[in-house]
Amino acid sequence: MSAVHDPRHEHDRDPPHGHGHAGHHHGPGGHSHVPSEIRYERPLWWALGLTATVLVAEAVGAWLTNSLALLSDAAHMATDTLALAIALVAVRLARRPPDARRTYGYARFEALGALANGGLLFLLAGYILWEAWHRFRSPLPVASMGMLGVAVVGLACNLVAMRLLHAGSGQSLNLKGAYLEVWSDMLGSLAVIVAAIVIGLTGWLWVDPLLAVLIGLWVLPRTWVLVREALNVLMEGVPRGVDLAAVRADVQAHPRVSGLHDLHVWALASSTPAMTAHVVVAAGADAVAVRRELEGMLVQRHRIAHVTLQMEAADEAHCAGCGDGAH
Repeated sequence: MSAVHDPRHEHDRDPPHGHGHAGHHHGPGGHSHVPSEIRYERPLWWALGLTATVLVAEAVGAWLTNSLALLSDAAHMATDTLALAIALVAVRLARRPPDARRTYGYARFEALGALANGGLLFLLAGYILWEAWHRFRSPLPVASMGMLGVAVVGLACNLVAMRLLHAGSGQSLNLKGAYLEVWSDMLGSLAVIVAAIVIGLTGWLWVDPLLAVLIGLWVLPRTWVLVREALNVLMEGVPRGVDLAAVRADVQAHPRVSGLHDLHVWALASSTPAMTAHVVVAAGADAVAVRRELEGMLVQRHRIAHVTLQMEAADEAHCAGCGDGAH
């Protein structure tokens, strides 16, 4: 049997390997709680600069041209500028190592930032729909050529920002949220271009609020996906892409494993799944060897690198939780 500690993790001790599971065994690569998005900080800075520049241009352009579609896109840009700033703050905080107060580190600021981004996007969509209703009832004249020029500049900047953020968009909620926002900005710029051309050719002023509404309706369902994923991380739900039943079956399928209990799988951040479990080994089995084999299997099959396994002999498992009722 391998030596194990009290099943309650000793997160109040100083972590010896850059993480908070002092004295426990971990799988390969399980020695860091820092999300992989850190290397994408520079693209976030570039995207923030581009978005802020377009925000100023569209705000001034909306005032000069009296375009709701352009104003909606500018409002969206304002939200995204703040969202990118939140993402950068989250990246900086996630880099901070675990300490005596937060032994898991600060990686979950990623989920908090994504949740804030989602809330801002919901507010934005509501504002667009409300303003569009008033424009439908009382159309206002729009300077279509000015709309077109500003929207083309915005589209170019959005395409550059999307290119910068694309590589990290599948790695973390924050980068996914930032990429989603820039993507929606790009569609907003396209909508403004279409509105400007149609209004310039036909004089149909209702096209301006109509396309503003379409921008808002496009944002809402995608925003809900982002919020749902952030809430799943904060509620310590099973990470997306991890099949808990398959994890349980694979552990129990090991020929030297006779039981499994207290299995927990959650995410420290969107790209950092973690797992703890009590594994009952057969009589006479080498617990250390079994543990290493299980850790390797969990990394290869389920991409769970941060693993804490407490190995128990069959006779110990019979009394698990007898004393304190914690299991």
